[in-house]
Amino acid sequence: MTYQIPSPPPSLEELAKRQLNVVTAGQLRARGVPARVITEHCRQGGTWQRLLPRVYLLQSGEPTPEQRMWAALLYAAQNGREEGGRDGAVITGAAALALYGFSAVPRLPALTGVEVLVPRQRRLKDAGEVRIRRTARELEARSVHGLACAPVARAVADALREWTDAGAVAVPGEGPGLVRALLREAVAAPGNRCTVAELVAELTEAELMGEVRVRAALDELFAAERASALTRIDGLLDEWLLPAPLVAPELRMRGGTYIAVPDLYWPAAGVAVEIDPEPRCVSEGESAWVRGGRHRMEYVGVRVVTLSVRRLAEEPDAVGAELRQALTLGGTDLVELVAAEL
Repeated sequence: MTYQIPSPPPSLEELAKRQLNVVTAGQLRARGVPARVITEHCRQGGTWQRLLPRVYLLQSGEPTPEQRMWAALLYAAQNGREEGGRDGAVITGAAALALYGFSAVPRLPALTGVEVLVPRQRRLKDAGEVRIRRTARELEARSVHGLACAPVARAVADALREWTDAGAVAVPGEGPGLVRALLREAVAAPGNRCTVAELVAELTEAELMGEVRVRAALDELFAAERASALTRIDGLLDEWLLPAPLVAPELRMRGGTYIAVPDLYWPAAGVAVEIDPEPRCVSEGESAWVRGGRHRMEYVGVRVVTLSVRRLAEEPDAVGAELRQALTLGGTDLVELVAAEL
């Protein structure tokens, strides 16, 4: 049996360096600094200052934007499971997006408030510029400049909810265009900060799908994503050794009965492609409509292949092999259909 000797906690100097000179009263006491010494250092003209309840800056002068972020996070997380731990809170909303480097939100010096997510059972009040947002969901954190931030999709939803007033999105600075710019930047390269599906899930959870500007911006994202995927497929058809399909044809039976409008369709083989159909749906009614189209195509014998935009980008050869196999197998007992390109 092996034993691991626990490493000692960092010294006050090491902790202060790690947290940009921002520490909590609990962290100070754990390192032998009594309350009276803290009080003496924080007197007028002293070398320390109190930023928030039980949160101190070990220097004089105006705190930097990054130190304000540390103070907000430590204030909300100082009752976490571990002494000095920050797993009990994450920065979200516009502050998190500013830390991620979003150009669509004000930079850190211009931010006047910091939203912090904490577990629902935590008893904690707003303080100074810190606004506490409780959640029943398990906290997820991404380390950004050493600070715990909510994932991008959650931070976007919280920022938009923060800017929502009386049922209308009231965004600062750039007006209506900011909603579009914010959502576009959230899914932009490099590396896709988040997927459109993740964004839709968070906006739905935040009950923002009914906002006209949010929905319009999402529709633009869906259209752009679909167009990009279709362009990508068109450029790979020769490499995949596949014939050119019809793009977004309206499928009807000979008698005129409407079937569906798939993204791609090979009439000779009876094979249709739908690109991420479910994430494009922002209501149960739309989801039901999409599922109904797929069921109708399968009912009349069309072989339906569902493609993921992400998989198309990451595994193009596998997607090509899947489409080749589908075209080789073709539809089953295919009913004669009329395919009209819109």
